[in-house]
Amino acid sequence: MLRVFCIAKIHRATITGTELQYSGSITIDTEILDAVGMYPYEKVQVLNLNNGERLETYIIPGEAGSKEIILNGPAARKGTVGDKIMIVAYGIGKPEEFPAPTVVELDDDNNVIKR
Repeated sequence: MLRVFCIAKIHRATITGTELQYSGSITIDTEILDAVGMYPYEKVQVLNLNNGERLETYIIPGEAGSKEIILNGPAARKGTVGDKIMIVAYGIGKPEEFPAPTVVELDDDNNVIKR
């Protein structure tokens, strides 16, 4: 039987912008994506620590080194600049394929401080 597993998580990212007039998604600095092993256009769940909102969307690659985390389109209604969020990616497979997720923690400026 195949199951759904957490494979990667960005912990305590800070929302740096919102763009309502956009087709949808979350923009994430590609350096952060590389650090955690997430991919552009991958489906993710976004969990807002400030207001409890949860949403599913996909990743748009942001400029490397920009430290940007931007909620786009309808997702822009689920958080505000400065909110802390977790971004979680999942995989489908057998337990032995996913021994433990890769987790990175960010500081208030979206620098990777812990892996």
